Amino acid sequence: MKGIPHIEPFKNKCEELAKLMAAPNYYDDLREAAKIGREYQKVSELIELYTSLEKLYKDTEDNKAILNDSNSDPELRELAQAEVDESEKKIEDLRNKVLLLMLPPDPSDSRDTIIEIRAGTGGDEASLFAGVLYRMYCRYVELKGWKIEPMSSSVSECGGYREISFLVTGEDVYKTLKYESGVHRVQRIPTTEASGRIHTSTATVAVLPEAEEVDIEIHPDDLEITVSRASGPGGQGVNTTDSAVQIVHKPSGVMVYCADERSQQKNRVKAMTVLRSRLLQAKEEEEKAKYAAHRKSQIGSGDRSERIRTYNFPQNRLTDHRIGLTLYSLPAIVDGDIQELINALQEADHAERVQELLSKE
Repeated sequence: MKGIPHIEPFKNKCEELAKLMAAPNYYDDLREAAKIGREYQKVSELIELYTSLEKLYKDTEDNKAILNDSNSDPELRELAQAEVDESEKKIEDLRNKVLLLMLPPDPSDSRDTIIEIRAGTGGDEASLFAGVLYRMYCRYVELKGWKIEPMSSSVSECGGYREISFLVTGEDVYKTLKYESGVHRVQRIPTTEASGRIHTSTATVAVLPEAEEVDIEIHPDDLEITVSRASGPGGQGVNTTDSAVQIVHKPSGVMVYCADERSQQKNRVKAMTVLRSRLLQAKEEEEKAKYAAHRKSQIGSGDRSERIRTYNFPQNRLTDHRIGLTLYSLPAIVDGDIQELINALQEADHAERVQELLSKE
């Protein structure tokens, strides 16, 4: 069909997946079996929709032939015109669904995700804003029915966070949250500001797909591991044993510190989880950089240095600068109602990727 990539590669893929599912050892690895099953379901749906689209195209062409035949019955022509009008609307909708299913999946989409929030410029206000973002994501995770596991945190004296990281587990977590990476800017009047002057501060969000040991090979000799006593604000949560763990990956210079658990072993496991995820992201970003050179906007690039969003409290306004979207429902958004925002980002990214897919045809 014109304007749509060939379906044959997807039919071949469906046959390959069906063979894998019919193999006697298919359920030996339940996680891999689930992954294959989901992929088979997606490809099968694509083929079914493509077949329906082909039929719609053919029916529409047949009806147009009746319209172009001056000798055809007037009532038949009227009926054919009505069917053409209805079919063309269905064709556009179905075509978009087919193209969306043809997009190559991000292999990390189904992974659990580590989110790291760090206070940026703005002193205490930046730390407080990091706390606002943390609560926003916690509320959203709760609404989605996902789960959060704290990884590490550094509480500021003002009650916010200098930095905090946590693991989110659930279905398609990374697929949903990957657009949150970048610099978030807040504009509001601090409680300590007597003159009512608006203060601007920032926080940085990094969204990392959770890596497994098979994804990243880490040699023990490349690690520098040190332990120390954890400290807490105001003397609270202070350990009397060396439970805090810091790991430095010498080849890359990546450093991870974890002290939330009272067990050194648990902190070490969490620190290694974060380290693997950061190294995986660095590896993926290196690959994406080659591909991103051909993209107009990198909506899902995850670039931490890019200012992606402004939260303006005096005007009750949120603006996402990547897609030019402005919403006037800031209290609901910071309370976790960010689905409309995520949907808009996904749609914009999908539209851009569809155009790239078609440009290759």
